[in-house]
Amino acid sequence: MKCAVHPEVDATGYCRNCGKALCTTCSREVRGMIYCEACLADMVARPQPVAGQGGRSPAAATMLGFIPGLGAVYNGEYTKALVHVCTFIAIVAILSASHSDTVDTIFGLGLAAFIFYMAIDANRTAKANLVTPTRPDSDAMTIKARTIGPFVLIGIGVIFLLQNFHAFELDTLIDRWWPLLLIGVGGFLVWRRSEKQS
Repeated sequence: MKCAVHPEVDATGYCRNCGKALCTTCSREVRGMIYCEACLADMVARPQPVAGQGGRSPAAATMLGFIPGLGAVYNGEYTKALVHVCTFIAIVAILSASHSDTVDTIFGLGLAAFIFYMAIDANRTAKANLVTPTRPDSDAMTIKARTIGPFVLIGIGVIFLLQNFHAFELDTLIDRWWPLLLIGVGGFLVWRRSEKQS
């Protein structure tokens, strides 16, 4: 692999923060960890947390995060809270309408994972707000997430609408095509990783 800054030179390491490939000229070693110059400058310029300054308690955010949407509300992320509540309702509706053991297993595990995701996300957001007490909505990744969230809700709504009009059987569709969900999630994660590196 070649250096991200000097394409003619082989990379000797990767930035611990952003994952960018670095040559010996570009890498900066701090306490045995390799960083790129931009990430190191960001870490040095980042204000250090002061006790009692802004933010919320990560422990309280985690506990409230187990209740759909409440952890996000506690952190001041109302759009994310709405998406969490709607997603939770959609998963529960699918589970209650399902007559298939496969669907029950997949969505039951998905519901458990989603509940833990909400708690972990609330904790990480509260910790990030302690370091930078600015609103997380200004972050570029949050803007992308705010763009994706409504499309997810629209997609779930269309699926339920088509199910109500008997355009297809949701159980049959999920039984046969659920591996496409894994492929889609994997493709999204690869795309997101490549966006971060560029």
